[in-house]
Amino acid sequence: MAGGWSRDGAVGEQIEASISDELKRMQARRAPVGESATHCAECDEPIPERRRQAIPGVKLCVECQSGRDSRPQDRGGFNRRGSKDSQLK
Repeated sequence: MAGGWSRDGAVGEQIEASISDELKRMQARRAPVGESATHCAECDEPIPERRRQAIPGVKLCVECQSGRDSRPQDRGGFNRRGSKDSQLK
């Protein structure tokens, strides 16, 4: 059921497009590669051996990585595919 200016199924398509865009963004994130550091690049605390083995190329301790992961990230605004404003331009 669509309303206003949208056609039937447009809302579902917009949701699917948003999910697809987010999955592509997440998959494009570069994974650490190379040799793991023995000490954290931010706080210089030792990185546990098990973490270095589990994540090849790790450069941060768990605490510093958690702090980085919790920071808000810019995601490029909103999905303009279904925006009425983008249709008016």
